[in-house]
Amino acid sequence: VQLQASGGGLVQPGGSLRLSCVASGDTLDYLNVGWFREAPGRRREGVACINSVHGNTYYTDSVKGRFAISRDIAVNTAYLQMNVLNDEDTAVYYCAVGSGSCSLLPSRYRHWGQGTQVTVSS
Repeated sequence: VQLQASGGGLVQPGGSLRLSCVASGDTLDYLNVGWFREAPGRRREGVACINSVHGNTYYTDSVKGRFAISRDIAVNTAYLQMNVLNDEDTAVYYCAVGSGSCSLLPSRYRHWGQGTQVTVSS
């Protein structure tokens, strides 16, 4: 499966962005989707995931109430809606897919997109 992430950019603090992750070569309806981010000098961090079977969602504490992960099976695309952004959210964001349980651990995902830069700055 190939993943194409997009939607990053420069946004002011308090602003919003929606990231997209288009999958090809396989369908998302039986794959978990995770969003991760990596800031300079920091380890890759799990941000959100959505379970393939039940559609349950999970978030790291720092984004709860601000970010929302979703998917549209019809267009084989997953999304990460990011609201009330702050400078701590600045990072390269990656989408990934995997099987088994939904997880925020990068090691649980086999296929990764190329990353999209999100910069929060005034």
